[in-house]
Amino acid sequence: MNPTLVLVHGAWHGAWCWERLVDRLPDVDVRTVSLPSSGSDVASLGDLYDDARAVRAAADTGGPVVVCAHSYGGLPVTEAAGGLPGVRRLVYLAAFQLDEGESLLDAVGGPTPDWVEDHGDHTGPPPHPEEVFYGDVDPETAAASVARLTNQSLPALSQPLTRVAWKSIPSTYVICEKDAALPVPAQEAMSGRSERVLRMDASHSPFLSCPGALADLLRAELG
Repeated sequence: MNPTLVLVHGAWHGAWCWERLVDRLPDVDVRTVSLPSSGSDVASLGDLYDDARAVRAAADTGGPVVVCAHSYGGLPVTEAAGGLPGVRRLVYLAAFQLDEGESLLDAVGGPTPDWVEDHGDHTGPPPHPEEVFYGDVDPETAAASVARLTNQSLPALSQPLTRVAWKSIPSTYVICEKDAALPVPAQEAMSGRSERVLRMDASHSPFLSCPGALADLLRAELG
């Protein structure tokens, strides 16, 4: 049985961000996760542990699974995937591959960064997301993506991991070498926790800028 591919988006995004990639994987059983911590209704935003439950539900297929996490999505995947017998591999795509007790804000140096719009219990996307997230994405797609960015729960960014799936499940780290959101040195430091490290000549969002190349990479990881 070929593995199911579960795709987990990052902060301020939604499952929509994977559409170009999914179109290039017609031969693969793909599931996309919509994280409760991202959304337009700030009153109903979930936290990191709600996100982890959503990932766990999607990845508990009863068959083999590979989970790909992008950016913030690395946290709920790390929290959720351990103990699921079908999960064969984790792929951290320019993602936070952190350890027990660590949060995203810990990893970026403490308080909410100046470039994030802090509204107390939630955050808005950073200014100039075209530069931060979509540096090598075509202008039309980048503009359409910016229009779909939404709010992100602040607790999800500050809560610590309580479980660490990559300690028991093989993992691959994909470094995006033109990333303006997650600096390459930070990616390289976290990638030391993976057994395999790959590189893409891409910005933070290769699922938009080079979905064909990313599809080929992920298809190989499914093998």
